[in-house]
Amino acid sequence: MVWLPAAAQGNGPGVRGARAAGLSNASVALSGEVWSMGNNVAGVGEIKQPSVGFYAENRYFSSALNVGALTVALPLGRQPSAGTPTDGMAAPQVVAPVARTWARHGVVAFEAQRFGGTLYNETRVGAGYGYRFGQISLGARVDMLQVSIEGLGSRRVLLGTLGGQIEILPNRLTFGASLYNLSQTKLASYQDERVPTVLKAGLAYRPGSQVLLVVETEKDVERDANFKAGLEYRPVPVLAARLGLASLTEQASAGIGVAAGTFQIDYAAAFQQALGFSHHLSISKSWGKNQ
Repeated sequence: MVWLPAAAQGNGPGVRGARAAGLSNASVALSGEVWSMGNNVAGVGEIKQPSVGFYAENRYFSSALNVGALTVALPLGRQPSAGTPTDGMAAPQVVAPVARTWARHGVVAFEAQRFGGTLYNETRVGAGYGYRFGQISLGARVDMLQVSIEGLGSRRVLLGTLGGQIEILPNRLTFGASLYNLSQTKLASYQDERVPTVLKAGLAYRPGSQVLLVVETEKDVERDANFKAGLEYRPVPVLAARLGLASLTEQASAGIGVAAGTFQIDYAAAFQQALGFSHHLSISKSWGKNQ
């Protein structure tokens, strides 16, 4: 049981971005940031500027449990502004309802990720697409996953992921869901080993301009459900503090985020009593003007 958090990568969707890590990865209803590519690909449909992000993670001070990821998101086409734009759940402010616009032809995103060390590692390369229309966002991504074990060789498989989000109350309440590895891809014939199929569903609620509450349930078809909850507080628009809890892994997390011009810098630490601390750092940058 104590090894469950360490094995959480286990070919699964994992964590993307230190913002999500600070919220105990209750991130399926978040949108409008480059890390939506991994958290819920539907959320990339709200990105309005070309963006790039780098993410690094170390679990329990073990070099065999390092994670590194590079993600790029590119909006396709521009929409004429119809009013003061917002960035969905990625924006800290709440404004009066206005006609909002998104990338006319959606957003494409690309990701490269590596987990592990010399004896065991996973390499993932993926491409995704998200599109926002009205109050609904839909997205899909395809990954090539390579699993390598020293002395046993490597295996490559293709994975498919679907995501969706619906803004129930504009600028207030969003529901998100995603299905990772929808085809239940087989990794090895021995004991019918398969890449995990993971369903996530959750809510993001913004009661005011400074507070964001997120809840999420994650269910691997071969594991118990993991309930996660997080709180983000912004005393000023450029600074965020975060807390999170996860039930199945018995893990608590905390983090901080700073906006510096076109850069967003986030750090989070998570603690599991049996295994210790994990550290998460992400840096992202955007270019150009909002769509």
